[in-house]
Amino acid sequence: MHMNALNKPLRRRLLGWFPGRRPHPHAGLNRQLVPLVTLLLLLAIWQFITLLEIYPAFIIPAPKAVGEKLVKVLLDGTLLLHAQTTLLAVLAGLGVGVGVAVVLGYAIAKSRALEAALSSLIVAFQSTPVVAYAPLLIIWFGSGPTSKIVTSALIVFFPMLMNTIVGIRGVPSPLRDLMRSMQATRWQTFSKLELPAAMPVLIGGLKISATLAVIGAVVGEFVSANAGLGFLINLARSQYDTPLVIVAVLTLTVLARLMYGAVSLLERRALAWQARARRDEDI
Repeated sequence: MHMNALNKPLRRRLLGWFPGRRPHPHAGLNRQLVPLVTLLLLLAIWQFITLLEIYPAFIIPAPKAVGEKLVKVLLDGTLLLHAQTTLLAVLAGLGVGVGVAVVLGYAIAKSRALEAALSSLIVAFQSTPVVAYAPLLIIWFGSGPTSKIVTSALIVFFPMLMNTIVGIRGVPSPLRDLMRSMQATRWQTFSKLELPAAMPVLIGGLKISATLAVIGAVVGEFVSANAGLGFLINLARSQYDTPLVIVAVLTLTVLARLMYGAVSLLERRALAWQARARRDEDI
């Protein structure tokens, strides 16, 4: 009898006999230990380099000095204040940039005329590094949080725009024909077909945008700011406080990783139906 002809419970029992289908009992634990081992190895190498005293301590400080600086700025609230300022700019810039990119990307995906009119302008604008026009944004929007939000939004706009266009245009034509044959409205076609079909590509763009948003906000803070992690890095650099620079950079890394993790969590929830479908097909 062919495997597909068997009922699902019996198929699960039969497939359970094959050891190749069973995950290793320690596989999950090993995946969790690998990043920790890598981190410990990097710390050991860092400590070894500082013990050799090849470079002065103000150039490459010891891990202990960085740890002490981290504790100090945490206790006095300095790090939390600047991290909060940067995080608010990142979240606002990500929301604005992604929102505009999705709306415009959907419109371009549905209209070749709009694509022809805007594509050259968008590509030319994107080809210019954000650092080049960040001073203009400071002049136009001031040195407050608005210029950082705009800078962050601009840097996430292009990748999200491209992913939206690719995702919407990647919807299979037979499925569009099916929706038209069922006399579906535009909203029904969008919500029931286009959005679910394009969701993997959209979330891929959102992952990229979530990390780029941190870069955009910090670029704005580098140019002109009185708060934020970019401002803290500039301040520490001017004082040759290398441990504080490292602490601020590591905090930016944590923020970017948290943003990426949040989007990954959204991906697991939004695409859970795809995982269930794949499991059903395997069985």
